[in-house]
Amino acid sequence: MTETFHEFVVHRSPALSRTAYLLTGDHQLAEDLVQTALARTYRHWRRIRDGDAEAYVRRVMYHQQVSWWRRRRLAERLEAEPTEQAGADHSDTTALRLTLTAALRHLTPRQRAVIVLRYYEDRTEAQVAEMLGCSIGTVKRHAHDAIRRLRTVAPELVDTAAERSTR
Repeated sequence: MTETFHEFVVHRSPALSRTAYLLTGDHQLAEDLVQTALARTYRHWRRIRDGDAEAYVRRVMYHQQVSWWRRRRLAERLEAEPTEQAGADHSDTTALRLTLTAALRHLTPRQRAVIVLRYYEDRTEAQVAEMLGCSIGTVKRHAHDAIRRLRTVAPELVDTAAERSTR
C-alpha cells in the first residue's frame, strides 16, 4: 500500500503543487494544502487506489481550501506591487504571472477554484461541478462572475489573451 502511495506522491506532487499555488496564491499555503490533501488521501488509499486517485486528491484540495477560507473569513488583500530592482530583467512572462497572481487574489476561493479547474486544468463544466460538489449552473455562474471581476481588476490580461490568440 505505501509503495503505490509513495509512487503516486513522487509522480504527481509537482502538478498538485502548481494547482495548489493557483488556488491559494501563496507558496507556503500551497505546500500546506498539498500536504493536508495527501494526508487525508493516505487514510483512504486502499479504497481509492483502484479509482482515480488524482481526482480524489484534487477534490480534497479544493474543499480544504474553501474550508480554510471559511474558517479565517479574512478579507483578501492585494500585496503592494513589487518594487523595481536596479538591473533586474523583467520578462513579459514574469509580468504576466505577477498580474495573474494579483488578479486571482481578487476572486473568492470558489471562483478561483472554478477558474483554475476550467481554464488552467482544462476541465469541462460537468467535471468541475462534480469535483466541487455543485451544479453545472453554479459553475457557470462562478466562472462568469470571476471573468467579469478579472476583466475589471486586470484589463491587461484581456489584452494579453487577445494578443496571444492572434499570433
